[in-house]
Amino acid sequence: MGVYRRIAVSEVGDVTVVRFVDRKILDELNIQELGEELFDLVEKEDRKNLLLNFSHVEFLSSAALGKLITLDKKIKNHGGVLKLSDINAEIRKVFEITKLDLVFDIADDESAALAAFD
Repeated sequence: MGVYRRIAVSEVGDVTVVRFVDRKILDELNIQELGEELFDLVEKEDRKNLLLNFSHVEFLSSAALGKLITLDKKIKNHGGVLKLSDINAEIRKVFEITKLDLVFDIADDESAALAAFD
């Protein structure tokens, strides 16, 4: 398992749970590094089922949304599933406005998201 600066990674059964270290995911360099760490989980560590827990995230830039879209494609290409959980109301609104709530499988909380993998 790799060493990560932007994410905390844990395992629950066959699901890799990812929590974000940064409360504000806005800075371009941080987003680039975050994207590389997430992509490595799929491409180098061959993790198929990812759950991104946003409970610590207060702000998310549009560039970060782009990384999530790319991550979703990479996971699907590897035969896996991506789910999101614990997104606050402000960020959830951005997902709805951009119609990304239709692209991503978003659960209210981590336990509901984990249950949806079965």
